Amino acid sequence: MVFWDVLEECRSVPKLSSYSGWVVDHVLPHMQENQPSSETSESSRSTSDLEQPSCVPKSPVRTPAFSPVSSATADGAEDKRESQHAEPMALQSSRGIKVEGCIRMYELVHRMRGREGLRQWQEEQERKVRALSEMASEQLKRFDERKELKHHKEFQDLREVMEKSSREALGHQEKLKAEHRHRAKILNLKLREAEQQRLKQVEQERLRKEEGQVRLRGLYGLQEEVLHLNQQLDASEQHKDVLKVDLSAIRTRGNQLCGLVSGIIRATSENGFPTAEDQAVAERALQEMRDLLTSLQQEIARACEDKRRQDLEAQVKRQDSHMQQGPEVHRETPAPSQGPGGKQNEDLQVKVQDSTMRWYHQLQDVSSQCVLAFEELTNSKDSQAKKVKMDLQKAATIPVSQISTIAGSKLKEIFDKIHNLLSGKPVQSGGRSVSVTLNPQGLDFVQYKLAEKFVKQGEEEVASHHEAAFPIAVVASGIWELHPRVGDLILAHLHRKCPYSVPFYPPFKEGMALEDYQRTLGYQVKDSKVEQQDNFLKRMSGMIRLYAAIIQLRWPYGGRQQIHPHGLNHGWRWLAQILNMEPLSDVTATLLFDFLEVCGNALMKQYQVQFWKMILLIKEDYFPRIEAITSSGQMGSFIRLKQFLEKCLQRKEIPVPKGFLTSSFWRS
Repeated sequence: MVFWDVLEECRSVPKLSSYSGWVVDHVLPHMQENQPSSETSESSRSTSDLEQPSCVPKSPVRTPAFSPVSSATADGAEDKRESQHAEPMALQSSRGIKVEGCIRMYELVHRMRGREGLRQWQEEQERKVRALSEMASEQLKRFDERKELKHHKEFQDLREVMEKSSREALGHQEKLKAEHRHRAKILNLKLREAEQQRLKQVEQERLRKEEGQVRLRGLYGLQEEVLHLNQQLDASEQHKDVLKVDLSAIRTRGNQLCGLVSGIIRATSENGFPTAEDQAVAERALQEMRDLLTSLQQEIARACEDKRRQDLEAQVKRQDSHMQQGPEVHRETPAPSQGPGGKQNEDLQVKVQDSTMRWYHQLQDVSSQCVLAFEELTNSKDSQAKKVKMDLQKAATIPVSQISTIAGSKLKEIFDKIHNLLSGKPVQSGGRSVSVTLNPQGLDFVQYKLAEKFVKQGEEEVASHHEAAFPIAVVASGIWELHPRVGDLILAHLHRKCPYSVPFYPPFKEGMALEDYQRTLGYQVKDSKVEQQDNFLKRMSGMIRLYAAIIQLRWPYGGRQQIHPHGLNHGWRWLAQILNMEPLSDVTATLLFDFLEVCGNALMKQYQVQFWKMILLIKEDYFPRIEAITSSGQMGSFIRLKQFLEKCLQRKEIPVPKGFLTSSFWRS
């Protein structure tokens, strides 16, 4: 405001001040009293007087006539004075000019001072403005810096928060992934366990059905045999005149046993498959029927002998009394029996060739010598020796039990493990390292147990699952090729358990117990009870199938430059020799079918025309011989063999056996 007031004052038109009246009244009279001087001194004095501050009142308040109360009164007073002095005063012209000059000089000085003050004030204000501007600029810079620092800090904090959140999110994501993988793994395990359980249940159900069907077929076979034996009991009626026993009681008991077996079959046909208890009851009934027939036949034989003796005595008496020479009586001897239900024909041989028997005895000697070699290990009471024996037995038998048709690579692992064990290398078994070098007799023990296990697999596994013969046989063949002694022991075990694989029909020796003779024929006898015919044929079938698979298979990773240690020529020898021997009821037909179904295709490719001549010989000459000694209840195996060969002759081809290992299997 001060700046604008000063500026307005400088720009306004010069006017006489309100003090000019006072100057006229007070200053000029005094100047007239003094002596007049020159106009220059007076003028200068007037100027100096005007310039002296004492000549000018410091405040117009002392003169009431000239003191303005407010801006309005002052203006009003000026207007009044102007009106009063509108008319020119009666002053001298030189004096008025001087006064006016002094006034103008004063106003000029005052204006110059005002301008200088204004200029200084402007410069000062400009300096202040520049200082304030610079200070404001610096403060603005500091503000901007603080703002930028704040923004940077906030950005860093936000970035750290985001990174922390990102790390937490990644950690949470990894944790979720780990939990997901864990849950997926658990779920897969549960699914796998459920699938395995389902497959196990399916397999158990299948086995249960197979066992039930086997039992049912066995029951039918038992029923046929019981009925056949009952017919033989009825046929003994013709000897009732010479018998001293009551035939009616025996026949009644026979009818009761037939009714018991028929009732069991009727009940099982209504309820499903027969149980083991039903089969046991039927077997006991059959055994009782056999005992009845045996005792009756013995009674008949004794009665016939007594009657014949009495007839001879009577004839001698007649000869003595009449003194005449009677005709000579020749005692007839019954034909020897060759197994259950079979009779010997005069044009067939029973004994096997001498060379085959020598070979058979040599293999049994090898087996006996092997047993003697590790007898000390077997009978040892030392705990360490027992532990070594157990570990070696597990290392030899467990891999054989694991043989299957899952994959060729798995089969190769099992073969390598067995080969390494026989080669003296340590193998893992039951979490421990096992080697035949742990005991001097370890190798003999492992070879014997390994061969025994191979044959046992044929007796059990192959008997139940015919396709299992090929993976077991190819491993056995490969081990046989690298370790020939194991092959000899396999044959020794096979011949001992299945003499028909020689082929060999053990003869009945004088003084031999019936149970011992049945064991030599291959039957299992437990607690004086002989196994059922169906189970016996099933075991024999499994071992023959294993033998037929061994002679045609070779280990694919072995050396092809060597010949098979026991090849198809032995199969041809077996087939030729068994056709030169007397057939056995139910046994020969079963074994011929199993052998030809497994090995027939390989023999056909090897011997071609000669093989087909052999098949025609079986059909034209051997079938009638088998049919002649086969009872009506045992025709199943004969019909199966006959249909198989007729179909092969019709197609002029023996089909590849089911389960044969192809080249794709070894790539799995």
